Amino acid sequence: MDPVIAATIFVFGLCFGSFLNVCIYRLPRDKSVVRPGSACPNCNTPIKLYDNIPVLSWLLLGRRCRQCHAPITARYAAVELLTAGLFVACYARFGLTLEALKYCVFAFLLIGLIFTDAETKLLPDEMTLSGLIVGLVFSLFVPVNDLMSLLLPSMVHLPANPNVSWRVLSVADAGLGAIVGASFIYGAGKLYLGFRGVEGMGFGDVKLMAMVGAFLGLRLTVFTLFAASVLGSLFGVSTVLAVWMKRTRRWRQRRQSASAARRRAWQSAKLVYRRYELPFGVFLGAMAMLAFFFGNQLLGWYWGQLL
Repeated sequence: MDPVIAATIFVFGLCFGSFLNVCIYRLPRDKSVVRPGSACPNCNTPIKLYDNIPVLSWLLLGRRCRQCHAPITARYAAVELLTAGLFVACYARFGLTLEALKYCVFAFLLIGLIFTDAETKLLPDEMTLSGLIVGLVFSLFVPVNDLMSLLLPSMVHLPANPNVSWRVLSVADAGLGAIVGASFIYGAGKLYLGFRGVEGMGFGDVKLMAMVGAFLGLRLTVFTLFAASVLGSLFGVSTVLAVWMKRTRRWRQRRQSASAARRRAWQSAKLVYRRYELPFGVFLGAMAMLAFFFGNQLLGWYWGQLL
């Protein structure tokens, strides 16, 4: 990497991360991300330009509003640093190319959706649907070399012009990834609703996976779904076990017998299992991020273990 270019990209990443914080706060509340300017959410005092420098202002202000001294969540600095770091990682991985730009845009959208879902359990259409369109447009200029690249030539007659052929393959792969990703989440949600009688997947997750499929293509979309399902399941099981252990200790402190304490604690853990809304978009977004950096290598390693 050229250190000057990397530093420039890092600074741009901080600025985009600062704007992303505005999106994370305002989009779920149906507010404009353009007007009015940035203000303290506690006292509504407009934030001065010198108090709005990414990360630095947060540190200099002691993580508090200059006017009302309300604490400023560390999420602001985390989003800015994560966005800047991923922009530089895209440059390191793909060079100064259109492919790097594509995955910088993808990372920007994923970070915004992950943090929004974690905080509000919402995935704004402004990010998911616009991301779907952007992903499909990028597939016209950055080839999505995936499963469809192998299947499509034998299924349809392609034009002799190679420039047209790869674009057809790429768009088909991106489109199929979007359809499969969205359909899987929609189907899983319908099954969960049928068995449990409560909604398990929202349409936000469906739109998120359509966006992921448009950027990654079919194979890495399947990888994202599988990896997110495993990670989400592990998180859910560990949450239930943590509640069970904590409640068991609490009942034991009240001089309950060990068996009675475990039984009553398990009732609490089952209640958490039934009512806790898992922000699955967090896991889908995180695994999609892993997929565009390391998905093909991980799949290659996995198939190597099977053969």
